[in-house]
Amino acid sequence: MKRIGILGDIGSGKSYVAKSFGYPVFNADKEVYKLYKKDKNTFFKLRKILPKYFIKFPIDKYNIIKAILDKKSNLKKITRIVHLEIRKSMHSFLRKNRNKKIVVLDIPLLLENKINKKNDILIFIQAKKSDILKNLRKRKNFNKKIFIKFKKIQLSLDYKKKRSQFIIKNDFTKRTIVKNVKNILKQI
Repeated sequence: MKRIGILGDIGSGKSYVAKSFGYPVFNADKEVYKLYKKDKNTFFKLRKILPKYFIKFPIDKYNIIKAILDKKSNLKKITRIVHLEIRKSMHSFLRKNRNKKIVVLDIPLLLENKINKKNDILIFIQAKKSDILKNLRKRKNFNKKIFIKFKKIQLSLDYKKKRSQFIIKNDFTKRTIVKNVKNILKQI
């Protein structure tokens, strides 16, 4: 099984590109959302370390945002618990799809959390900052302060770009993405 890791800035179109490959996708953001809505065990772990913010289940996104913005160390506390659960979900996804030719990993902190393997095919999604901000502002719960906090825990975009075997310049048109994806699939 070949593993494709999608890298890029927040809001650069990673998830859209990941889906465009037509192979099973592990989307870490969706898994985090499921954890907050359906996993009581995660809720109890978070409530134990941050009882002021994790009051009721399912977890409310606004309480998470408040916790992150109130104290710098809260983000680390939350990610320590959440990332462990996401790793478990990813391993389950990989076991379930072990007979597939290709799987796509749409994990924002793939390199930061050392989830990638040596022979993973890394694809960097490059987009103009103005296009990224325009897209982010369209998101329902976009919060610029949270955006800045998450940017701080990420490796530099230049580093991610250098580590990648392929670069897709995303102009946010379907035609461009389809063309690039077909080209990459031919090469791998």
